[in-house]
Amino acid sequence: MAAGTAGTGTGVHTLTVRYFAAAHEAAGVGEERVDVPDGVTVGGLLDALAARHDGRLRDVLAVCALLVDGTLHRDRDEPLGSPQVVDVLPPFAGG
Repeated sequence: MAAGTAGTGTGVHTLTVRYFAAAHEAAGVGEERVDVPDGVTVGGLLDALAARHDGRLRDVLAVCALLVDGTLHRDRDEPLGSPQVVDVLPPFAGG
């Protein structure tokens, strides 16, 4: 598993990742189910998503905000807990 994914448990958690705008385009899907180890960090999830899509998402993910069950998460070292839904939101232009 990628760095930053180790947790205290040995279980796996399935969550829904929803991609919006440029993230949707880079991932090639609007939504997918992803298995992550218990205790995965924000950075661990981002690395796993980039690898899952052959790195196409990496540049987009670098500027995205993550809403984890509706709460903004930015710190790569922050554990995600056991979320149900993660929204990947690139910066939006306009007003």
